[in-house]
Amino acid sequence: MTLSKSHEIDMTAGKLLPKLLAFSVPVLLSGVLQLAFNAADLIVVGRFCGEAALAAVGSNMALVSLLVNVLMGMGTGASVLAARYYGAKDENQMRATVETTVLVAAVGGVAFAVLGFFLSGPLLVLMSTPEEVLPLAKLYLRIYFCGLPVQALYNFCSAVLRSVGDTRRPLYFMAIAGVLNVLLNVFFVVVVKIGVAGVAIATVASQCLSCVLVLRTLRRSDGIYRLRSWKLHFSRVQFRKLLAIGIPAGIQGSLFSISNVLVQSSVNSFGAAVMAGNSAAGSIEAFGFVAQDSINQAAVASVSQNMGGREYSRTKKAVLYCSLLEIAFSVVLSGCFMIFRYPLLGIYTKDTAAMDAGSTRMLVLGAVYFLNGLQNMMTGAIRGHGYSYLPTAITLLGICGFRVIWITTAFAATHNLIILYLSYPISWLLTAAAQYTCYFATRNRAFRRNEAQYGA
Repeated sequence: MTLSKSHEIDMTAGKLLPKLLAFSVPVLLSGVLQLAFNAADLIVVGRFCGEAALAAVGSNMALVSLLVNVLMGMGTGASVLAARYYGAKDENQMRATVETTVLVAAVGGVAFAVLGFFLSGPLLVLMSTPEEVLPLAKLYLRIYFCGLPVQALYNFCSAVLRSVGDTRRPLYFMAIAGVLNVLLNVFFVVVVKIGVAGVAIATVASQCLSCVLVLRTLRRSDGIYRLRSWKLHFSRVQFRKLLAIGIPAGIQGSLFSISNVLVQSSVNSFGAAVMAGNSAAGSIEAFGFVAQDSINQAAVASVSQNMGGREYSRTKKAVLYCSLLEIAFSVVLSGCFMIFRYPLLGIYTKDTAAMDAGSTRMLVLGAVYFLNGLQNMMTGAIRGHGYSYLPTAITLLGICGFRVIWITTAFAATHNLIILYLSYPISWLLTAAAQYTCYFATRNRAFRRNEAQYGA
């Protein structure tokens, strides 16, 4: 067995549940590490720079999540295509997909960086960021945008590795880059004393390192996903396929974040203490989200690989197992977060009002957090079956549409924090029910379409 194949997980043969776990655990650990390092940003800022700086960094999280979700959504196109070609053992199509993916990530990352740099101020004003927080928030966001090209490359190339089941090496890269991030945080904030700017610079530097490591891995691989030359060939055919899957996925990712931006704008109306508590609670809850997302990525890889290999019974098993894993992961983690919410919030801030606000959010969302995992996983499964626009449309209505209506009606009438937070669980329930209904309604049709494309 070659070195590269020892990192791969072929979902088209063998016992599926152990492979899903072997795929998911490194993704989960990678996400936990990334969030731990992001939390270190907030902790260092909160401890050494004060509540205003913490609120400035925390208030950017919704916008940062918007960018990351768009990039990850676009990367889903690469992951679905590469997983299908891996399952079908189609080396030529895989090579074209990898090379086109790298080019799209590089060019798109630069374009987003330039656009975001100049729009950072207006976006923060649009979010009703308080005047005392605005200058620091704008500084952080502009520096963050400068690192967007390397972040795009890392996300897209990691999606290629995940498509063949290689989730361990991205974990190693995240650990190395994250340690660098923490060390630079301490250096820039505590030693150099440049505050929010130092945290942003440390984040960009660590992203550069992780990008270099993942590109090096693709270059040195001897698998069919190897990046064979820096003279990359752009394939219009693969580009169209990437866009057909990636644009709806990117839009869907942005819909979550746009709705979160709207919620953040409403949270901002309660003042800096509630903003700080909301930011701390959101940072803690994000650890649960990465657990859910690890199962979502396992669903995308397993369903896509088995669609490429025409193993339709295994796609059904993959969806069933992933649904059960989502519930198990979510219940355990959200239960721990709810029980230990005050000690966890105390890591971020000692302000009583901020901790109370964070506790309110964690109680309202934590009780039914598994619904978010189910609706998130099912979008990946439906996309793996070949339907790109359907889950996006459902998310548009169930997540973004509902929250806009809720904020402009129920919340506007009460201006109550609990009423605001209720927009999350209700939208998760509506969206999960719609996603599962559509999955069962379209599954057999997806099999027939796939057979017509890949069958003899």
